Amino acid sequence: MSAGSDNGDRLTQFKNKGKDVNELRRRRAEVNVELRKAKKDDQILKRRNVQSLLDEPTSPFHENDPNAQVDGQQPPQCWSLEEIVGGVNSESLEDQLQAVQVARRVLSREKDPPIDSFIAASLIPRFVSFLALSECPPIQFEAAWALTNIASGTTDQTTAVVDGGAIPAFISLVASPHPHISEQAIWALGNIAGDGSNYRDLVLKHGVLHPLLALMETPDLSVFPPGYLRNVTWTLSNLCRNKNPAPPLMAVQQLLPALVRLLHLDDREILADTCWAVSYLTDGSNERIEVVVQSGLVPRLVQLLSLGELSIVPPVLRSLGNIVTGTDEQTQLVLDAGALTMFPILLCHPKPNIQKEAAWTVSNITAGKDTQIQEVVNAGLVPMLVEILQKGDYKTQKEAVWAVTNYISGGTMEQVSFLVQCNVLEPLLNLLTAKDGKIIEVILGAIYNVLQMAQKTGGSEKLCLMIEELGGLDTIEALQSHNNEAVYKASLKIIDQFFSEENEDDESVVPVAAESGYTFQIPEDQSTFQF
Repeated sequence: MSAGSDNGDRLTQFKNKGKDVNELRRRRAEVNVELRKAKKDDQILKRRNVQSLLDEPTSPFHENDPNAQVDGQQPPQCWSLEEIVGGVNSESLEDQLQAVQVARRVLSREKDPPIDSFIAASLIPRFVSFLALSECPPIQFEAAWALTNIASGTTDQTTAVVDGGAIPAFISLVASPHPHISEQAIWALGNIAGDGSNYRDLVLKHGVLHPLLALMETPDLSVFPPGYLRNVTWTLSNLCRNKNPAPPLMAVQQLLPALVRLLHLDDREILADTCWAVSYLTDGSNERIEVVVQSGLVPRLVQLLSLGELSIVPPVLRSLGNIVTGTDEQTQLVLDAGALTMFPILLCHPKPNIQKEAAWTVSNITAGKDTQIQEVVNAGLVPMLVEILQKGDYKTQKEAVWAVTNYISGGTMEQVSFLVQCNVLEPLLNLLTAKDGKIIEVILGAIYNVLQMAQKTGGSEKLCLMIEELGGLDTIEALQSHNNEAVYKASLKIIDQFFSEENEDDESVVPVAAESGYTFQIPEDQSTFQF
């Protein structure tokens, strides 16, 4: 049996309350959208090469850089669009260079660069033609910079650059003997690829990986300036980005050795962008996750997680969280690398989003085999999950609900007994007053499962008493009038099966020792509770 189908059977078995493999995948998609929105600024889709000026010019075409000279001569201080167009279309290379340089400075302004005016003036095809002028590296650089900034704008603005034929021209410049020109071309390609999956795939189709990966095969990457290598990494990450469709698997397999190499550099910006790339590549099917984990990068990801660097932790945690949504075997790779040793810190991290992602990751581990649930227990995470349920941020609480309900679905009697010992029932029952019908339904399913376990060992009466004393019975009864039909049915099922009058005398519960060790005992002190 394949790992994928085995995983599906396991999830169906443990989540027979409707949380099968498709439910887990659906939830991952929803959670990822929410998590990505929360971190949308952590990795930027597109970047402009901005020239910071002390005094912003008042006219859109007034460039304000009196120290810049072309061939020893001061450029005029104010150019109209017509003058820029005239210079760009001049027969004189010197006039063309001067006009492109002015255009580049205008497009490099921090505030409101007049990108649409340049597009409307049909300047892009001329700029693209200048990229081929290898006899004049300065005009190649200025044109590349100007086009980079146009491509950093809206999709329509990026489209204008693409339609002007810039992609193959930029790919040719990646191998330029002039590092600053090569870097600017790589930056521009990153902006185009970052616009979305369509342009990402178009850049790939034009053969961008060949020159980029040739750079990454350089024996000693320290020969490149840090800024150059950061741009290469950022562009590679944009080639991994976006879904619907995801990047072609063949491209992913070609990219991975370069990403693994970058993961071992000692530069925070490079590490962060590389980890974002890995997070994009692992956000998909088990097959895609397998391609990534086969590259052997999981131990390095865990090592980077242990550094605690704020710019690196979010993408590493996202990557590991994505991997543990896969098969049991893929999840085990993360556990075997020692990832759980970091989770006591992550689950009480001062950044709520990191807490939330950590709880989400644990929820996918507790959806695994009982041996994997035991690793969560051994790492000391259960009391921390209970604490989140008691007083965490609500979005983190929701992830903790999934973590403990998955735990209950797939755990052994001893494991669920330990969970109850950790006082999980009270915060779970309190969260039944939440407005989220799905979370209420999931909690009711977990409570039903615990009661059913207790009933099999002859101890549901005592557990029912505990629930009643915690105020849970009143809450569950009130949910019978909930407007969500699934909530209504789940609460009614619990009341009918465990709290109705005809069940009151069904059991005579006496704490006795049993060879199996599963005897259900509920002393007044909940912390010594046992099945």
